[in-house]
Order: sequence, then structure tokens, then C-alpha cells
Amino acid sequence: MADRDKLKQAAAEAAMAFLPARGIVGLGTGSTARHAIRLMAARIAGEGAGWVGVATSRASGQAAAKAGIPLLDDEGPWEIAVTFDGADEVSPALDLIKGGGGALLREKIVNAASTLNVIMVDDAKLSDELGQRCRLPVEIARFGWAQTRRAVEAVAGPSLLREQDGAPFLTDNGNYILDVATGPIADPRALEAALELLPGVVITGLFVGRTHVLVVASPGRVEIRHTKGGVEIK
Repeated sequence: MADRDKLKQAAAEAAMAFLPARGIVGLGTGSTARHAIRLMAARIAGEGAGWVGVATSRASGQAAAKAGIPLLDDEGPWEIAVTFDGADEVSPALDLIKGGGGALLREKIVNAASTLNVIMVDDAKLSDELGQRCRLPVEIARFGWAQTRRAVEAVAGPSLLREQDGAPFLTDNGNYILDVATGPIADPRALEAALELLPGVVITGLFVGRTHVLVVASPGRVEIRHTKGGVEIK
């Protein structure tokens, strides 16, 4: 089996082709995004490039600060030139499931503030339909969470309350996450809308119509797919 981390690094390296000469860059969360952060930091150290970052999680913010990438504050507003992020599952339409690292709310906010969203994955993340390979993260408020869980399950399927060290996992925003076993999702946009209308639901990990460029690393090659059509192979 291919070394998945090497594939993630290859995807991040190819994604750097979309890095502007200067400007605000969104810094995603997860193992592939960490490669992008390191690559950006190397460019800054070597070229003194004029980039500043907006981090989608405390972990990414800490990694960026340690690597020497200057960061903007959390308040915004920002005019983000490009965001580099990963995904847990990708459909042929370039819709995504994200949130395995628990940063889905901040990732979605930064994604929405970005002119260009570049998603970097290895080929294990590709799926014929979202929901086939992983559960759907749904961030919910802690107050009345069991009530919210009942409503979520009525719409989307059985769920698990995410835990860490024997206690409920807390997002950077102080919320809980339900990991929902949806099964294959026939209409991701409709499910996203239905879940986000439920009281107590903060956000879902469905990112529908939010990818501009997908970079996919497979053994021996990297594909760059654009939402407007066209595939480049490196």
C-alpha cells in the first residue's frame, strides 16, 4: 500500500501552484493542511513573501505561528485570496465531507470568505457518493444536545457522540460533534439544508459547491480537477 503521508505531501506540493504572490491565505486543518503550512513557511523563510494566514483551528494556528507564518486575528472580516484545506471524503461533483478533525465550523467560515478554495487529498478520499466512506460530522450546541441528537437522527440516521479521553469531544467553539451514519447521500445539498435548519445544530460537515480546485495525489501521479471542467495530470 502506498505511503499515504507521502501522497498527502505530494498533493500539498502541487497545490502550491495556486499560492498568490502575496495576500491572505486560509490555513486548513488536518494532516494534509499541515504539509501546506510547512511549505508556505519555507517559502516565507526563503523569499520573504508577503503572506498572512487565517487559521481554521487552534492547532493550525499554533503550527503556523511555530513555522513563522504571521496570522490575522479571529474576528475578521477577511478578503482571503486562497484557502488550502483537506477533506475526509470527496464526490465526483467535488462536494465534500469535512470535520474529522473537529474544525468544520471555522473551516466553513474561512471557506466562505475565500476567493479560491483548493482542496488537497490522496486518492483514498474519493467516493462515488458522500457517506459511503465516513460518517458525517454535525456540530451541535451542548445545551439540550440529546434533544438535538434525536432531531438529527430523525433526518439523517444513527449517530455517535464524539468522545476524547473518555469525555465528550469539545470543538474549538465549545460545542459537541455527532458523527452520523447517513449511508450514501443522494442529495447532499438538501441534507445540508435540512440539518442546518434544526435548532441546536450549529453546522454540518457537508461542503456542497464549495470546492474550486481539487488536488488528488495517487501513486505515481497528481491530478488537478477544476469545478468548471478539465483535469491536469502531473
